[in-house]
Amino acid sequence: MAVSANRLELLQIADAVAREKSIDRQIVISAMEDAIQKAAKSRYGAETDVRAEIDPKTGDIRLQRLLEVVETPEDFATQIALEDARGRNPAAQVGDFISEPLPPLDYGRVAAQSAKQVIMQKVRDAERDRQYEDYKDRIGEIVNGTVKRVEYGNVVVDLGRGEAIIRRDELIPRENFRYGDRVRAYVYDVRREQRGPQIFLSRTHPQFMAKLFTMEVPEIYDGIIEIRSVARDPGSRAKIAVISNDSSIDPVGACVGMRGSRVQAVVGELQGERIDIIPWSPDAATFIVNALQPAEVSKVVLDEDAERIEVVVPEDQLSLAIGRRGQNVRLASQLTGWDIDILTEDEESERRQKEFQERTELFQNALDVDEMVAQLLASEGFADVEEIAFVEIDELATIEGFDEDTAEELQMRAREYLEALEAEQDEERKKLGVADELKEITGVTTAMLVAFGKNDVKSVEDLAYCAVDDLVGWTERKDGETKRFPGILDDFSLSREEAEEMVMGARLYAGIITEADLAKPEEESDEAEEEETASA
Repeated sequence: MAVSANRLELLQIADAVAREKSIDRQIVISAMEDAIQKAAKSRYGAETDVRAEIDPKTGDIRLQRLLEVVETPEDFATQIALEDARGRNPAAQVGDFISEPLPPLDYGRVAAQSAKQVIMQKVRDAERDRQYEDYKDRIGEIVNGTVKRVEYGNVVVDLGRGEAIIRRDELIPRENFRYGDRVRAYVYDVRREQRGPQIFLSRTHPQFMAKLFTMEVPEIYDGIIEIRSVARDPGSRAKIAVISNDSSIDPVGACVGMRGSRVQAVVGELQGERIDIIPWSPDAATFIVNALQPAEVSKVVLDEDAERIEVVVPEDQLSLAIGRRGQNVRLASQLTGWDIDILTEDEESERRQKEFQERTELFQNALDVDEMVAQLLASEGFADVEEIAFVEIDELATIEGFDEDTAEELQMRAREYLEALEAEQDEERKKLGVADELKEITGVTTAMLVAFGKNDVKSVEDLAYCAVDDLVGWTERKDGETKRFPGILDDFSLSREEAEEMVMGARLYAGIITEADLAKPEEESDEAEEEETASA
């Protein structure tokens, strides 16, 4: 009876541990088997291959050792002669393993302590694996927990079935938590580390606000309203862009709720963060104007290649458009993904006058004409001498005060000026040591060769090893601020596609790649499209 009670107790312990740690009962029983094996090895010798089995229904413990079948045994603790093995199993062959039952063990204090450590370690590992599996698929969700402790400003949160941390920089400014406080946060990362799974939470992540709106606004949860983008200055101000898939539902009104009830619930969770709800638009200019609310915009000028926009506002709207410490324009830029330059109407007028004056002086000097003619050309929208040189004669002849002879004379002077400029630039290119073969690359002009020379790009190989960013520049966004790094050809209004063609042309010319290499990506994409079509 005593033996049965011990067996029953063993299974009860396995059940209790499995329930408490929320892990599979079989994992606990396997840990117990490993512990018994370790204790048995200390009794019978570490070299002995001992196996322990616990019957999950009865709790019976079976100990046995495995012996390898060999012709002539050298170690009787691990090997058995073929003749003896066939006495137990007539089908035994050399290389097989024969199991031999072992008597039950009386565990001493040391063996029991060792077994306990093995079981605890196995259970701990299983618990960590379970926590990781539970939370790795919950990245992007909001979880609720209780503050367990606060360490150096970092908040450790008890989630019930695991522990998570909100780092100090992921907390809303001026937000304080104490032991026992309830906290809601966004799961943004789960990592498997040596000391167990690390679950990282955030209350400043832009998606935390988006998920809060999803919980508060049924139309977002149902997919009738979509959140297209979010920008936050945590604890201070935020902007969220929404669009409705049902023309009968106003997305902004639905997010605000009756008397602001829905948005106020989100504001309350975010410690009073002021939220601007913006209607999203596929038209970039309209979207950016909406994003700059509550400021009024007079005019916008888009540069789609650089994803940059100039916004002109009345003088009295400038401070509102920029916001305190540039907050409004910074959030609008984050929300839309465009770099935004804000000018007053007076500043824009001054800039246009300056551009007009510069063009007038250029045409005066290049074409050897008087100020009135130069102003006429500038006012007609001609930006440089090259446009005048290669425009249709009719376009010049139709300008008020011009006739066909005047137009032809202007074009001749423009072309002579460009030829002289080309010769001058070619001379400078030679002095800089730029190779003639660079001229062979499609899209490269003599003026570009001079720019290359000034930046130590003097051969086709030099150009071939350039990155596209080296030519057209790049931008980096950090802490809400965008910094522009200029490229070698920044003054030539080159698109990224044109720069890429130039670099690939140089690599082709230099023999770094072949025509076949260029064709591969296209072939692979065609194959992928065919596979998708076939699977569909």
